[in-house]
This record gives sequence, structure tokens and C-alpha cells, in this order.
Amino acid sequence: MTVSTTADLKITWERLPDDFILDEEPVENIDQPLLAAALREILEIAGLILQGILVASNMAVCATVEGKLAIKAPDWFYARNVQPLPAAEIRRSYTPSLEGEIPDIALEFLSATPSDEYSTKPDFPPGKWFFYEQILRVPIYGIFKPVVGLLEVNRLNSSRKYEAQQPDANNRYWIAGVGLFLGVWYGTKAERTGYWLRWWDESGQMLLWGAEMVEREREERTIAQQQAEQERERSSILAAQLRALGIEPEA
Repeated sequence: MTVSTTADLKITWERLPDDFILDEEPVENIDQPLLAAALREILEIAGLILQGILVASNMAVCATVEGKLAIKAPDWFYARNVQPLPAAEIRRSYTPSLEGEIPDIALEFLSATPSDEYSTKPDFPPGKWFFYEQILRVPIYGIFKPVVGLLEVNRLNSSRKYEAQQPDANNRYWIAGVGLFLGVWYGTKAERTGYWLRWWDESGQMLLWGAEMVEREREERTIAQQQAEQERERSSILAAQLRALGIEPEA
């Protein structure tokens, strides 16, 4: 167990007890699993989920506040320097400062009606906003509203308060811990057409999903085949013209 004390709160970091029963409430936002999986897929395909990095959705993130276990399950979070588990053990929760670093970013995906995502309630159980800001002190807390395609990014300032960030000229946000830009994209993936969160690299290149990479490779092969066919046609025409002049092309 490790302990960190602030002026107002005594926070300890302890593993979730093995016999602790996690809530199994249904996901309120039916788009949430698709959005979370798509955001992770891009990082995975790009080879950016390396050893020690934990990318998870709806996983219990734990802290003990004034002796009481506080748990929140972000719709998506990214943490670094996470200690590996024994081979036979399955990770069912994450305790920052004990098992790895505080998440670099936590995301919540809202349905039509906002609820606990904006709650600054300090008393137990604390609201999500208070938990991420004052207890975990996650550097970046993002709230995405997929119905309208609105992404709010809040960054922890020097006063340890979340401050709303403005996007860059491309309407994207730099996420330092991940080393990529995060932004909103509209289109179709699998069975869903709508707004998605996506990653862009420092050069402004959008990182692709697996299906997009397959499609791009297919298009590149088609173009290459068309160019090869055009070259064969040009060669055939040239050969015919040379023969008409009494010249064998092979010569």
C-alpha cells in the first residue's frame, strides 16, 4: 500500500480485494463498446500498445479515500508503466500509484442525458469529475457526445483544477501522454455510421483501422494492376508500330 495525503483528503492506493464483487450494470450508451474498441484498435494496429501500457474500457479504477474504497470505471483510459500480472491472473481492476502510473487520459462517452460525468460531488461516493480531478488527478479528462459529435477536453492546470481546452486549427487536441492528436471523425465502421473518436500523428496523418488498411492495400493493388496493364498495352502498340516498319522489337 502507498499513501499520498493532500490538504483535504487522505488517499491510499490498495489493490481491489479478490472477493470484491463489482457491479455488473448494463452499459447505458449502446455505442460505448464500439467507440472504445475502435479507439483502442487504432493504437493496436499502429503498434503503439507496448509492454507496460494499459488501455482499458469499463475497468474498475480504484482509490481508497478516507478509508473508503472509491471505484470508477471510465469508458476508456490509457495508463503507462503498468506492472504485468502473473501469467495465470486476469486483470479485473487497476489501482494507480500501486500498479502503475495515473492514467494519462480518461474518457467518458455520453448518451443523450449527461449524469455523473460532470458531478463534482466530494462526499462518498464521489462524482466522476471529482474522482478524476481531485483524487486520481488524471491530466486529461475528455467527455465525448457521439450523438452530436462534440468532444470536450479538460486539462488539469497548475491549481489542480480542470480547465477546458480549445482545439487546434484542425479541431484536434494534443494528448501528450499518448503522443498523438485526438479528434472527431464522421463515417462508417462496421454496422455504425456516425461520429467517432480517432487518432492523428504529429504530421497530421490519420491512423487507420484494420478494415481501412485492407481497403487501402486493395486500392493500391488495383492501381498497380491498372498501371501494369496500361504499360503492357503501350508496349504492344509500340511493338506493332516497329513491326510495321520492318523492325523486330526483340532486336
